[in-house]
Amino acid sequence: MDTQRAKEISTSLKMANVTYNGSNIYIEQVNDYKNSASIHFLNNPQSSQEVSLNDLIEH
Repeated sequence: MDTQRAKEISTSLKMANVTYNGSNIYIEQVNDYKNSASIHFLNNPQSSQEVSLNDLIEH
């Protein structure tokens, strides 16, 4: 996923359909320097992790 698009999704009030390894996720924050994002799975909002933007897919 493009860094700019990930930022747009993370700040939008509208929920976007984004997956990581086939699971629906929410983008919490984007890290420009690492080309990564802090995410959490929709079915587990208490647990966040940092993943590569290249692994995120918008549907």
